[in-house]
Amino acid sequence: MSGTFELLFLGTGTSHGIPMIGCDCAVCRSQDPRDRRNRTSAALRLPDGQTILIDVSPEFRLAAIAFGLARVDAVLLTHAHADHIMGMDDLRRYNNIRRDVIPVFGDALTIERTRNCFGYADRPYLDPNRPSLAFTPIHGPTEVCGLSVTPVPLRHGRGRVLGFRIGGLAYCTDCSEIPDETWPLLEGVDLLVLDALRYTPHPAHFNVEQALAVIARAKPGRALLTHIAHEIAHEPASAKLPATVEFATDGLRVTVPL
Repeated sequence: MSGTFELLFLGTGTSHGIPMIGCDCAVCRSQDPRDRRNRTSAALRLPDGQTILIDVSPEFRLAAIAFGLARVDAVLLTHAHADHIMGMDDLRRYNNIRRDVIPVFGDALTIERTRNCFGYADRPYLDPNRPSLAFTPIHGPTEVCGLSVTPVPLRHGRGRVLGFRIGGLAYCTDCSEIPDETWPLLEGVDLLVLDALRYTPHPAHFNVEQALAVIARAKPGRALLTHIAHEIAHEPASAKLPATVEFATDGLRVTVPL
């Protein structure tokens, strides 16, 4: 497959989302729609219309309706934390649209933990009221919807998670370290999507300063920051970024070469 695909940000927020429950800070009270953030998830719309999800956040149904997500043909999971998988029951609607099972890809531990949560969905497509998912561990480059998807190993605090390299895109959320063996997978990337939780340090996420250091080394054509907490207000924070770096926002659509 050649050409370009569209990357749609369904959510760009931290595990609490923004606004955060019971918080009266300026960002959580902000009237700027760019400061309202679902939990982190994205969709890739391919030239033939097929759509691949990256993670399925708790707000998935609301984001799918808001941003017109008409189909889902496969799912890539970065890891099995609740803010990245707990919308998966709503994939049943896409089973009905496809009239078929939806494959779900991730590393072995992620697949095991997700299947433990959604074991009732590990079944052929039979009942329109229940999701039908085929949980599939991946260990290296894998064909998904006709595309070559390369897992990108990352550190997330003490745990290991996956990013994904797909054509000119490297999608690397929820990470605090790029292992030595991963750097070659970021070479020549057109668009790097990278975790940048907040300004202050965090044990399991890059802060903005650390993310910018990764971007300076990887040298992508463009970088978009995601998994953002309420410490960051979009407009004033954006003014401090380099010209090729931006904070992603919910509903943002960008075109990426295959």
